[in-house]
Amino acid sequence: MADEPADEFDDEEASGSAAKGELTAGLYVVATPIGNLGDTTARAARVLAGVDRILCEDARVSRRLLGHLGLNRPMTAYHEHNAEALRPKILAQLAAGGRLALISDAGTPLISDPGFKLVGAAIAQGSNVVPVPGASALLAALVVAGLPTDRFFFQGFLPARRAARRAVLAEIAAVPSTLVLYEAPHRLEEALSDAADVLGDRQAAVCRELTKRFEETVRGSLPELVRVFAGRGAPKGEIVLVIGPPSAEAAEVDDATLTAAFAAAAASMPPRQAARFVAAQFGLDANEVYRRVARKDEG
Repeated sequence: MADEPADEFDDEEASGSAAKGELTAGLYVVATPIGNLGDTTARAARVLAGVDRILCEDARVSRRLLGHLGLNRPMTAYHEHNAEALRPKILAQLAAGGRLALISDAGTPLISDPGFKLVGAAIAQGSNVVPVPGASALLAALVVAGLPTDRFFFQGFLPARRAARRAVLAEIAAVPSTLVLYEAPHRLEEALSDAADVLGDRQAAVCRELTKRFEETVRGSLPELVRVFAGRGAPKGEIVLVIGPPSAEAAEVDDATLTAAFAAAAASMPPRQAARFVAAQFGLDANEVYRRVARKDEG
């Protein structure tokens, strides 16, 4: 990551007195806006003003937020490239009574962002960990998609390679809930095509630029969305893909359909993996798929 350099982590400086209304010691996991800076909560602003130091992903992004809030607080870049080296210093500061805030570039930390290991280590050493909830692209997309919200499964980012992406989609195909995925704009068309092939004619929504000026939600079946985005080029902004759950009434799959699906899958993966792939696609047991396909071949 090519961050603009943030301040070095300094134990003595970070242990200094904070603003009035002092916070108790601990690690504050603070949600930040996913686009619209007006979505910063009043509590988040108070916490960011009162901590000794802010752990951020990219100082350039976080300085824009702090500038909007009229704050000038010490910051340290904490991301996947320096986490292993920096984590012991952070834990030592927490153990000494420090008050630190963990933020991501956008949304709630730990949701497809760095921080999980730090939070786990802080808990393990007995430090206080405090959630300061707020914006989340996951929840924002879920509530505007128009799909069931009583149960949902968050997959995060799909793999970049087609075979791996289709394998993951097959793994979650039978999950009886709405699926929420993140996707890079330049891979949206391919991801929609694979989702339509693997998951079938499910209702879905592509949510883009949530809370920003050009916010857009496009709804329809997966095949319809494939047609909508075909040839349009990569859309701008962050993408959340929400896909409805499988039908509660599992349709009876005839042997011919099963064999055709298996043959297509087996063209790019070993037979046993192809059986699992097809089984997930149709909500069947993998052994049953293998038996039925083998029986048809023998006949």
